[in-house]
Amino acid sequence: MLRRYFFIFTACALIAASSGCGVIDYFFIPTPEETALELFQAGQEEMAQEDWADAVEYFTKLRDRFPFSPYTVQAELLLANSHFNDGKYAEALQAYKEFESLHPSDPRIPYVLFQIGMANYKSMGSIDKPQHQAAEAVEFFRRLIQSYPDSEFAPKAKDHLLLARRRLAEHELFVADFYWRAERFGSAWERYSFVVEQYKDIADVAAYAEKRSQLAFLERQQRSAEQARTEKHGSWKDWFNWL
Repeated sequence: MLRRYFFIFTACALIAASSGCGVIDYFFIPTPEETALELFQAGQEEMAQEDWADAVEYFTKLRDRFPFSPYTVQAELLLANSHFNDGKYAEALQAYKEFESLHPSDPRIPYVLFQIGMANYKSMGSIDKPQHQAAEAVEFFRRLIQSYPDSEFAPKAKDHLLLARRRLAEHELFVADFYWRAERFGSAWERYSFVVEQYKDIADVAAYAEKRSQLAFLERQQRSAEQARTEKHGSWKDWFNWL
């Protein structure tokens, strides 16, 4: 029996030796980490395949492992783009804002500002919801237009600025109409007047708000006069009660 075990052990040893040190290497020698260049190229290849999740993984590894490599700054921007292209606008916003904070003098800042505006623009909810994203989109489109008026992204920012402002105006009209239906004419008049004042450049919105503000004002005046008359002379219901 011992002789049999000896032969088995010897055979295993010979097999291990014949395969070089591959088996030992596999179990005991750690796999070399990917270089910054390899991670960068892998991320780019995943972007070309539109596999945004894998691209995010490669660029995140590169950023975290090699913060000072010559590929890191570009990888940070591609990381933000991958989030954006994947429709993950909250993550894209964070990545673009980090890029702007870390590299304020980078020549790609106009593009970054535009993308921050666009990520907000694409996150806008329906007009019955608060419009924080629309407001931030307006802020960043304006920054781009004012700070980099000659940028190739400035014309696009102007177009989307108008659309984002229209969303804000439509939200204000939605609230004003709600007050109107609730017969809260004072609040409705204030909201309509605000739209007239702030969105004169959006002609159809301003025209609607102007007409409704006048009606709301008249209703408010009539209600106030009626209330004052009632307080002074009592209502017709009091007369019936007296009779």
